[in-house]
Amino acid sequence: MVRDNADISELPSPAADSPGSQADAVLLLTPAQAAARLQVRESWLRAKVSARVIPCTFVGRHLRFSEQDLADIVAAGRTEPRHGRRAQRAR
Repeated sequence: MVRDNADISELPSPAADSPGSQADAVLLLTPAQAAARLQVRESWLRAKVSARVIPCTFVGRHLRFSEQDLADIVAAGRTEPRHGRRAQRAR
């Protein structure tokens, strides 16, 4: 049976509904890529991972970082401005 193009275009694509589609895919970055995105040294990033201070993902033995990991690292480093009296100047 031969279908014309109008019938085929109405069919949903198999990837659109599958749980592993690109829309659901999590992009994992290497330590070098994550360090570049955070504008820190890769050695700093690896030291924080070793100390279990920052979130990360291990794929087998490979260290990776998701976008959420990077957002959590940035959020953890956020500080609020001080309110109240100014520090006195040294004389």
